[in-house]
Amino acid sequence: MILTGSVAAACATSPTGQKQLKLFPEATIAEMGVTAFQQIKQKTPVSKDSRVNRYVNCVADAVTRQVGQNTRWEVTVFDDDAANAFALPGGKIGVYTGLLKVAANQDQLATVLAHEVAHVLANHGNARISAAYATEAGLQLAQALAGTPSAQTNQLLGLLGLGAQVGVLLPYGRGQESEADILGLGYMARAGFDPRESIGLWQNMARANKRQPPEFLSTHPAHGTRIDDLQRAMPGALKAFNAARAGGRNPQCR
Repeated sequence: MILTGSVAAACATSPTGQKQLKLFPEATIAEMGVTAFQQIKQKTPVSKDSRVNRYVNCVADAVTRQVGQNTRWEVTVFDDDAANAFALPGGKIGVYTGLLKVAANQDQLATVLAHEVAHVLANHGNARISAAYATEAGLQLAQALAGTPSAQTNQLLGLLGLGAQVGVLLPYGRGQESEADILGLGYMARAGFDPRESIGLWQNMARANKRQPPEFLSTHPAHGTRIDDLQRAMPGALKAFNAARAGGRNPQCR
């Protein structure tokens, strides 16, 4: 089921032209994402605050309408102090209430959600699982979610983008993080969110994570590098933002 295509079919290109391995059918990765999401919902309290749920869904809906897919996205707000969010293949988005203390407004929340959705649309989870399969004989890894919780299950969840949620240090690579930043900036701008607020979001993140290690010790870009990259992409994002506002896309999520 997994390796039915040719070697050429396994070599894919990301939306920004980066080469990446893609061994698994999208349906298989989506199934993994849906299963992982159900597991997270079983062990993490879901917020019952109707105002918070309405606000997060408003921002998520505006962003996902601009991603060019027919996926019906399910959004769940988790009652947890972690300043975090994630998106999974299969159209699943999770937002932790702690993020709302760092993302100060709808535009900053849109920055995070668009970034996470960009990871999914760029097939970053597929690329990481494919790399694990190719280097670790990971057939068992691909089947892990069907069985009982184990170290393999947690590794697979980490590869799908749930590293922080399952306590496994499997962050996206620098190239994938940077790609998600730029793609996400475009998504949020086309939805009518102010892309300039992405700078404020990462400044807030920097203040909330003062002990971040130097960039060369981390696979995540340093906050300063992230901000510099976003600044370089800002002229194009502002053009898309202005076009969105002119076209009547002006989210009012509160």
